[in-house]
Amino acid sequence: MRDLDVVVVGAGIGGLTTAIALQRTGHRVRVVDQVRELRPKGAGISLWSNGVKVLDALGLGAEVAAVGGRMARLAYHDRSGATLCDFSLQPLYERVGEHPYPVRRADLQALLLDAVGPGVVRTGARCTAIEDRSDSAVVELEGGEQLEGDLVVAADGTHSQLREWIVGSSTERTYLGYHNWNGLVPDELALGDPGSWTMHVGDGRRVSTMPVRGAQYFFFDVPLADPTLTDRGPQEALKEHFEGWNPIVQRLIDGLDPTVVANVSIHSHDPLPRFARGHVALLGDSAHTAAPDLGQGGCMAMEDALVLAGYLATTSVGVPDALARYSAERVPRAADLVRRATNRARTSHAHDPAATEAWYAELAGTDGTDIIDGICKSILTGPCH
Repeated sequence: MRDLDVVVVGAGIGGLTTAIALQRTGHRVRVVDQVRELRPKGAGISLWSNGVKVLDALGLGAEVAAVGGRMARLAYHDRSGATLCDFSLQPLYERVGEHPYPVRRADLQALLLDAVGPGVVRTGARCTAIEDRSDSAVVELEGGEQLEGDLVVAADGTHSQLREWIVGSSTERTYLGYHNWNGLVPDELALGDPGSWTMHVGDGRRVSTMPVRGAQYFFFDVPLADPTLTDRGPQEALKEHFEGWNPIVQRLIDGLDPTVVANVSIHSHDPLPRFARGHVALLGDSAHTAAPDLGQGGCMAMEDALVLAGYLATTSVGVPDALARYSAERVPRAADLVRRATNRARTSHAHDPAATEAWYAELAGTDGTDIIDGICKSILTGPCH
């Protein structure tokens, strides 16, 4: 297909990866985002091997390896600190052919922005409307300015302003019943070996640390009936929710810098029936907001970008045809992962306490093979096998 003029709405992981993938195949890209300053949302991200493989395909494998954490093992402990399981992740890496790299979101954003290049991303540009024409699409910005492209990519996140136009109906986000506190701490506050992903679980709650560059990414999950965020400080709230847990968990809470701890209530939405309409494609969290329990949100957005660029490069009938093929491939893949992530969230966070206790019992009897099988299922069913 001829070189295209593309407008990408949203400068998150999905939008920036899309810009890179399309630039690599010869297209001209403009990225707009409503924020005044690009700041990564969240402290860290589990960049599993399928996301790393996308960056490999885009020529950025060495760059992400340079900023990613090295995660050699995975361990689960109960609330008292007793080990449920502890196993090497090397068999996973050998099966999928690539390492994962837990990474600081700021490092990943800087890597992607550097690859996009200067002058491509424009901030302070809020999209208010979109129009699909016979041979192009037009984005209208607040203030009335219009940006026309052969293709528009809507990568504007879970609160997408463009999703309803593409899907044809509103999409209700559903609260999944738990809150998450997350951030970065020094290696000495790791719950286990600094090179391991370590989790403590009990009563539907979880606390975890995993290695990123020069630090540990942590998160605390707590089931709560109300999605409204508390105005209490994180240490006060977490000391209450994790009262009586292993002293190493208390040490982590005591060591937090409350000024940099993020707190979010976790939402998802039902799988969407399509990701494209005319000359407009939906991508990333705007297309598939998933629970973080499989660690696949950012990876899925990267996969979207690579698949979209591939169809634009290999389909000569026209942009709508390429986007329809992109949608047909990505909709079932995303639906499967969204459903699996929701099911895992419900099990992990005691929607059915008996099912959660049964999961804990399974963890206590595993050598890691079943967990690695589940992770492989997420990775090897994607476009980069």
